[in-house]
Amino acid sequence: MAPPPDQRVSPPPTAPAAGAGDGRGGGTAGAAGSPATGATGRGGADRAPDAHASGPPARSDRAEEDVFGLYIHWPYCTRICPYCDFNVYKSRSPDPALWRHALQSSLKAHHAHWPNLRLASIFFGGGTPSLMPPGLVQDVIDTATGLWPAAPGRLEINLEANPGSAERARFADFAAAGVNRLSLGVQALDDAALALLGRDHSAAEALAALDTARACFARVSADLIYARPDQTPAAWAAELDAMIALGVDHLSLYQLTIEPGTAFAAKAARGNLRPPDAERTADLYALTQARTAAAGLPAYEISNHAAPAAESRHNRLYWQGDWYAGIGPGAHGRLPARAQIDGADGAVTTGDADHAGGLDGARRAAAVALATLAHRRPQAWLDAATGGTTPWAATGIAEAEPLDAVARGEEMVMLGLRLAEGLDLDALARRLGPAAGRLLASPALARAVAAGLIERRGRRLVVPADKRALTDAIATRLLAG
Repeated sequence: MAPPPDQRVSPPPTAPAAGAGDGRGGGTAGAAGSPATGATGRGGADRAPDAHASGPPARSDRAEEDVFGLYIHWPYCTRICPYCDFNVYKSRSPDPALWRHALQSSLKAHHAHWPNLRLASIFFGGGTPSLMPPGLVQDVIDTATGLWPAAPGRLEINLEANPGSAERARFADFAAAGVNRLSLGVQALDDAALALLGRDHSAAEALAALDTARACFARVSADLIYARPDQTPAAWAAELDAMIALGVDHLSLYQLTIEPGTAFAAKAARGNLRPPDAERTADLYALTQARTAAAGLPAYEISNHAAPAAESRHNRLYWQGDWYAGIGPGAHGRLPARAQIDGADGAVTTGDADHAGGLDGARRAAAVALATLAHRRPQAWLDAATGGTTPWAATGIAEAEPLDAVARGEEMVMLGLRLAEGLDLDALARRLGPAAGRLLASPALARAVAAGLIERRGRRLVVPADKRALTDAIATRLLAG
């Protein structure tokens, strides 16, 4: 199975020697979970945060090991953006009643297997989840919160949205349904750039949507795509400064990359699309870090920037190595290997899930996590969720790969080093036991520290700010031994 997806987790930037970056933004071109304290006070800038608004949660000695988030994937868009390689489909007027039944069935089936978790966040991603009927969104929220108890802190409920006028008219209804954080796929504040990116909205519509969003939600995140063809540092600085001045408290800033199988990939192959070279993208990344930090929106993760207490709780679950369930077509999850089966606590086995056929008992016994992948095609997922003959089939999960401590640890290292605060070694030890020490006992760590690529700060390993663009390469070197 593939490594955990960016399923709204912000991808790494392109940088010299770091390999290809990422920065797609997805179907709504939404942030990783959602992607400044601002000056102009557009819209609801002075609104007090609501009872559910979320900052980074404090972590207890137990590492909140039973805390998890729900990712809900709505796969439909009105059009497919030329840079997007997510699991999305052009809207065909999906049946709300059928989707309500399927989503609720999948949630209940997940709860049947993992009842002892506590819910920290719900993230509606896609696709374009702002196309969902607000009543359906409310039913999903009510079902989830009725099944699992809340984790300590505020429950973050985020929805990705496009800035178009039809979706903008639904913002108040989404807020009434329980959504308390909106991720708005602005992508650019330039009409020519928006046309290049295949977006349906104009810059003026994006500004209007930000006004409306900030009047409806306590937390609003905006996404921008940079390192676009022919984009100069001066032009990007002006665009970024304009966005910062609008006063949103969270920005997800992605570099454009050309993904295989996309319309942009075909265009690039014909020589009709030329993104900036590695040197230019590195300059743009450095400019981004400097501008946002000076504005009080430092990067707390490679592509995500936030004012104090405005970080995305859901995305932090990914980066901290916490649990999350993926509900909907093609959604990925990371869940405890020991699930509740027919009322008894035990490891998932071939008798419980036909996905596990062929895995030997020793591998199952060694698992500390399950990497899950739901059926990709909407109809296949709907059929499984609504017509599954067993509780496992009704989850909609098509594949579940047991991860042993080494595989799970490698994921946690790769993701944890993306955070500005770095990798929490105590959390790693609690998750993995003795394997955590062995994972980082290689000479590679000592060499990385000696080379200034990694710093030890108490019980954390941190990639210095001036090396953060190389995080993926550093993590790969570290795990290579």
